[in-house]
Amino acid sequence: MDTASVTIRDAHPDDLDDIADVHRRARATYYAGHLPEEEYDGPDELGRCRAGTERAIGAADRRVLCALREGRIVAFAVLGFRPGDEKLYQFHVDPDLWRAGLGSALHGACVTAWQDAALETVRLDVFAPNRRARAFYARQGWVADGHADDHVTMALRVPTA
Repeated sequence: MDTASVTIRDAHPDDLDDIADVHRRARATYYAGHLPEEEYDGPDELGRCRAGTERAIGAADRRVLCALREGRIVAFAVLGFRPGDEKLYQFHVDPDLWRAGLGSALHGACVTAWQDAALETVRLDVFAPNRRARAFYARQGWVADGHADDHVTMALRVPTA
């Protein structure tokens, strides 16, 4: 895929339906067989996703980035900037477009945002059985630095600009 055809911008409240759809479909690919479907694909989970993303869009210590291709949201990330809790909270790409460069382009925009905020290290939690995501993050420079329940914590030392 030509990543030049991808636009990355801050999310708006009117993006919530598209973000929730990407979130639901991506999570279904890695939670299926591990969790009951209603925990990742039911109406309650969809509502939680929309509400959480809506709060993040308006929060001073969060930023929501969207990747668009042909005017359609195909990936998004929720970044945290709260002191002591600098984190990548959500990072999802439309499963139909995996391995097309979208994740790398969006991740690059996240790194730029962290650089602009002068952050040194950020963390994320990834579902332990999600080997594909863990491999993606490792390619981006993240390293495992902890394990809790069914998640692996990874850290990224933000490169200087």
